[in-house]
Amino acid sequence: MNQYETVFILTPVLSEPQMKEAVEKFKGVLLDAGAKIVNEESWGLKKLAYPIQKKSTGFYVLIEFEAEPTTINKLETAYRRDERILRFLTFKQDKYAAEYAVKRRNLKSAKSEDK
Repeated sequence: MNQYETVFILTPVLSEPQMKEAVEKFKGVLLDAGAKIVNEESWGLKKLAYPIQKKSTGFYVLIEFEAEPTTINKLETAYRRDERILRFLTFKQDKYAAEYAVKRRNLKSAKSEDK
């Protein structure tokens, strides 16, 4: 199994429950395909670098997971079929990116414990 990271941008017109339902849908696609979700982060509503579908903001979500390469086609097909997705990017992490992701998660959890 390879380590992957996917970031997708949801349309800003969604309510909080609708956004969470969309994220759960894509997590379900991954779990149904046999993937193991390692980390999930919601980066919230952010300004886009350029307008997409006449929208200047979007909800950013990051999911790190371990899966077989065939899972990526299923996930990206689900992204393309969902009109709530403005953009998405999925990439395979090499060993250095995977090590960095672990360090970043540990640093983030250490910061949240300090608060």
